[in-house]
Amino acid sequence: MPAAATADIVSSRLMVGLEIHVELATRTKMFTRAGSPGSPEFYDQEPNALVTPLVAALPGTLPVMNRRAVEMSMMVGMALGCSVARRSKWDRKNYTYPDLPKGYQISQYDLPLCHGGSFGLALPEGGTRTIGIVRAHLEEDTGKLGHELPGGFRYEGSLVDLNRAGTPLLEVVTAPDFGSAAEVVAFAQELRSICRFLGVTEGIMQKGHMRFEPNVNLVLSLADGSEVRTPVVEVKNLNSFKALRGAIEHEASVQAARWRADGRTMGPGTKSTRGWDDERGVTVLQREKEDAHDYRYFPDPDLVPVVVDDAWLARVRAEIPELPAARRARYVGEYGLERKDADALVEERAACLFFEACVAAAGGGAKAGYACGKFLLNQLSKRANELGCPLDRAGLSAGQVAGIVALREAGTLGAQNADALVAALAGTADAAKDAADRLGLLVVQDDASLDAWVDQAIAANPQAAADVRAGKGAAIGRIVGAVMKLAGGKADAKTVNARIMQRLPGGG
Repeated sequence: MPAAATADIVSSRLMVGLEIHVELATRTKMFTRAGSPGSPEFYDQEPNALVTPLVAALPGTLPVMNRRAVEMSMMVGMALGCSVARRSKWDRKNYTYPDLPKGYQISQYDLPLCHGGSFGLALPEGGTRTIGIVRAHLEEDTGKLGHELPGGFRYEGSLVDLNRAGTPLLEVVTAPDFGSAAEVVAFAQELRSICRFLGVTEGIMQKGHMRFEPNVNLVLSLADGSEVRTPVVEVKNLNSFKALRGAIEHEASVQAARWRADGRTMGPGTKSTRGWDDERGVTVLQREKEDAHDYRYFPDPDLVPVVVDDAWLARVRAEIPELPAARRARYVGEYGLERKDADALVEERAACLFFEACVAAAGGGAKAGYACGKFLLNQLSKRANELGCPLDRAGLSAGQVAGIVALREAGTLGAQNADALVAALAGTADAAKDAADRLGLLVVQDDASLDAWVDQAIAANPQAAADVRAGKGAAIGRIVGAVMKLAGGKADAKTVNARIMQRLPGGG
């Protein structure tokens, strides 16, 4: 063991870079017109149903580039602050694997499509950190190996399914700028949200639409004043945020001990590839990591370079919508929503766009944004949870939501009747006001009746009235409840509260 490995470790600092493979949702594959499993049209196909002569690497077949995959990749690159290369090329990455029929993978090596970006990541503990984006390049995915027959029977050999082979795959590579597993997960979640808003992937983790490969090592400060870095470990093919966090935290906990055991430090030929054992919560050595020269990259002779002119770049840039981080900031700054509410509204693209449609139907502006946001996250979310569906599929149109919000803001629909109106409107084309009027859900705006109910409730609750007069504000709830019962739900609790306070001098 090298003498350095016996030195006392004073402190350690985690360094993580991340590689993310995003399966693009194009209808066809990267270099052939075979259906792509990244598209909802081709989910859950029988094994090897999406195979053409090109996918099977039959002699005489030639690849043709999928233009839309290039455009989707450009959008992601620009959203991450990257420069789009005006000229990039395709390269062959050579290695042998049973699910790689050609014996090479078409990828991009020294001239990637997007490069040199940076992204301001909102940190879980507050503040932001700039994450460098080294590159975002396009390639084709490999097939998939299985070891289980229909019915759950184990198969001793390897079953090859080429449905995934040739699927457009965008690989995003960050600089090693993350200092904790929580930061890595936050970036991974934000990238998934960005890609979903751009419409470039469905982002279904269970289907492998996004796969994460963290590169983890430690910077160890030693008692003698020196500093060493442990070898980089790349953990392969993680398709959940839980696994991503677990793999990084495990490596952070064991790399110092590995260094003590073998004295190896970061350098050429020291990088290793490990897999994640979710049941045991540990990483498992797969192989020593190859360097770039091991893949014998060379330009693909069958494909022309990708040349991006000003007009093409402008067209793609114009497709980029307002991104999640900007929407969150607007919802908080312009609409006055809390950050947790803004996060919830942006979490799913379809639900977020439904919220935007509701705000527009309600007339736009801060007041409409706040009221629609609160209604969706309170009343409508209850129905969505009961149905097990997202907000946008709970059965109400944006116009109906705007109608309910208008009634609530005008004080003509009590909170206790909002749920009943939601249930009555679901799946219909009825206007909110018409349905509420027909069902008798509107607040009675007869001042004489309201005052009579208030006086009766105060008389029936003398102790609560005395408490309110003495400044015990919580006691007013008993009187409000009594008024609502007398009104049969046709009174607005906010208005009732104000009337009671007027009747009880000293209560304010």
